[in-house]
Amino acid sequence: MPAELLPAIEIESGANPDAAVIWMHGLGDDGHGWSEVVPALRMPASIRARFLFPHAPVMPVTINNGYAMRAWYDLRENDFNNRADLAGVRRSQQQVEALMAREQTRGVQPSRIVLAGFSQGGAIALYAGLRHAERLAGIVALSTYLVAPDALVAEGSSANRDISIFMAHGTQDPVVQLRWAEASRKALVAAGYAVEWHAYPMPHSAVPEELVAVGRFLTRTLGT
Repeated sequence: MPAELLPAIEIESGANPDAAVIWMHGLGDDGHGWSEVVPALRMPASIRARFLFPHAPVMPVTINNGYAMRAWYDLRENDFNNRADLAGVRRSQQQVEALMAREQTRGVQPSRIVLAGFSQGGAIALYAGLRHAERLAGIVALSTYLVAPDALVAEGSSANRDISIFMAHGTQDPVVQLRWAEASRKALVAAGYAVEWHAYPMPHSAVPEELVAVGRFLTRTLGT
């Protein structure tokens, strides 16, 4: 059964977009939280991209005493190796796949699609992007970590073994610890992936210079 098509805010940076950036928000947020980021990226007008900011489903989150909120998967423990509910991660992976498939029907080739996300959304961007069967343009993973790193060598798609990956993290992040992100980067590099890494003196958030760096990355990956 095809995954449900999640509702999303859409912003086009130019007429007749030939590229797409699917940007997943963090836990408890929704697509509105990141939908104002496009101008801050400072991308040239020549990049005609459709930005999608989907809303994650509402679900109880164990680590927050079962309170229902928008989440890409359940969080059961505040531990790097046991945080993510893999069944929920795979469900969100299918929902992202459905969004990508819809973009193809709108004339955007997989090689012109970037998956991006913050925190939980970044984890989904990495998980789905590295496993996607067709070559994608790139992955942006902000203040996040790699889910199931030990499975990556077996599950990673050969089409995306040399995909461009942008990772950024705050050195003062109390939510997703910097060491988790650094361990994720090391796991990616050990598996043969090239990672563009940035660290900023910030908590679990984003800063203008980080967004400009993301914009440069998107310009490079979508500018050809």
